[in-house]
Amino acid sequence: MAAIAAFADLEAEFIERAHSIVWCNVATIDTRNRPRSRVLHPIWEGSTGWIATGRTSLKAKHLAHNAYVSLAYVADPMHPVYAECTAVWEEDPATKARIWELFKSTPPPLGYDPAPFFGGVESPGYGLLKLTPWRVEMGDLFAPENWKIWQA
Repeated sequence: MAAIAAFADLEAEFIERAHSIVWCNVATIDTRNRPRSRVLHPIWEGSTGWIATGRTSLKAKHLAHNAYVSLAYVADPMHPVYAECTAVWEEDPATKARIWELFKSTPPPLGYDPAPFFGGVESPGYGLLKLTPWRVEMGDLFAPENWKIWQA
């Protein structure tokens, strides 16, 4: 197991693995302090993750109660990727528009057109979650000595 001192030291591998898997399990904590999981579709820019999602979703209620989320990318169970993050709503219109275009211009399956889900970038239903990891783990169950852990 290797402790990684700086996020930059695993950034490229983390993003490559997360983006190649595309979908991940995201767990929140509900208002009664119980975990709740769902599958979501983040896109990463360096150490910042973005999720386009509904502002009135159940996860919005959960995040108002507890802003911590746990992401699990597990396309290959022997090589999982975990990201423990804080999640906050991004309110800046310019950032929301930029990430809308990032999703739209990135080739599928990572990229997609958000319009069918949210209408437009100025729609009140379009929410943008900003993920900031505080811990990342990348596993290799066949070689535990290659397990990488970064923590802020």
